[in-house]
Amino acid sequence: MNQETWNAVDRYLADLLEPTDSILEQTLAASAAAGLPAINVTLAQGKLLQLLARMQRAKNILEIGTLGGYSTIWLARALPAGGRLLTLEFEPKHAEVARINLARAGLTEIVELRVGRALDILPQLGAEGAGPFDLIFIDADKPGTADYFAWALKLSRPGSLIVVDNVVRKGAVIDAESDDPNVLGMRRFLAALAAEKRVSATVLQTVSGKGYDGFALAFVMESAH
Repeated sequence: MNQETWNAVDRYLADLLEPTDSILEQTLAASAAAGLPAINVTLAQGKLLQLLARMQRAKNILEIGTLGGYSTIWLARALPAGGRLLTLEFEPKHAEVARINLARAGLTEIVELRVGRALDILPQLGAEGAGPFDLIFIDADKPGTADYFAWALKLSRPGSLIVVDNVVRKGAVIDAESDDPNVLGMRRFLAALAAEKRVSATVLQTVSGKGYDGFALAFVMESAH
């Protein structure tokens, strides 16, 4: 098995189960045209996030790492009437592209995008009483993932679901000698996840059009408050 096979299977399954639409296609095209890195979730991953949000009956969603807003659109489309999504983005250029994409998708009224360091904004959310969030998606800089997870717990409730992307790093996560900051960040997060008794969690490895990686699911059993 190789990348060519994974790409072909992705296309086959997407044609069967996850037909895209012009808004999603324009979102990816606009992000690429603006020079944003092609690190957005895949079509299938976007649909999975949407399904998870619907299964959670999520009315209040937090996303850490907006990029061009592709995953944001998938998640926001799962919200019921009166639902809200708050998404955090560090790069002003990315946020500018995301705002345009979200406006095109007709989601400006239900999505709030805040720009800045997530570790500066998250304490503000706690002070504002912005949570608890029903679903939290973490897909930002990998060295900060353990810290984002700690804040996700503070902003959650029993029954909340925390999803963390890119945790396997093409298998490099098992390399205890790695000096890659992204790998070290994920190893630190996974150690924190394993030690956290307030969640029930698992990690799934994935192969897709984005290569070999994986994501973590953590179901909050007990409040951090």
